[in-house]
Amino acid sequence: MAQRLRKQLLDTTRGRIVTLLRAGGLTADDIASELGLTRSAVRVQTTAMERDGVVIRVGKRPGTTRPSHVFELTPEVEQLLSNAYIPLLMHLVGEFADALPARQVDILLRRAGQRFGKELSGGKRLTGSLGDRVEMASVMMNEQLGALTHVERNGRYVIHGTGCPLSALTGKHPRVCLAMESLVAEIVGAPVHECCNRTDRPRCCFDIRSSATAAAPR
Repeated sequence: MAQRLRKQLLDTTRGRIVTLLRAGGLTADDIASELGLTRSAVRVQTTAMERDGVVIRVGKRPGTTRPSHVFELTPEVEQLLSNAYIPLLMHLVGEFADALPARQVDILLRRAGQRFGKELSGGKRLTGSLGDRVEMASVMMNEQLGALTHVERNGRYVIHGTGCPLSALTGKHPRVCLAMESLVAEIVGAPVHECCNRTDRPRCCFDIRSSATAAAPR
């Protein structure tokens, strides 16, 4: 399924340009020659791709009349096109789970989530009310992690996701959700409890309460 979707995405003019650039930098003339397009048509595509952060200019190459810009894929796009990250991460988590006690695995995942949360927030705790911080955490997860979340308010704050950005991992290693729980807690600066759905279609869920509420006797 993933390979078929990837092929569909790449089987467009923009996708064909991306495929060419995976082998190295090319000019608009190079791309036009390879794809059988006009230079103008390629320039329209590369201008849009540059605006969208897909390609960057890395230099110039001498031409018959004037130098031509050389385009390369951005590092972010190169990473997105890799098939190695998720399988390697799954094996790493599996090795931890097999070699270490469950409690130690949980500690490592929580620490990783905290570090990730600090990175996303630039090492600074968010300011404003708890509601403001929760909303911002949801926005950060969507914009930087590719999540699709929204905040529900019903006496407390809950970040609900329509999917899971780590679904390839959480189905096999549900403890990975603890890393995301710690990530959210680090960003909002309040206790968080993961309530994720890990059935057929995993969905994120993080229940956030104020410190005072969390500490109140039940």
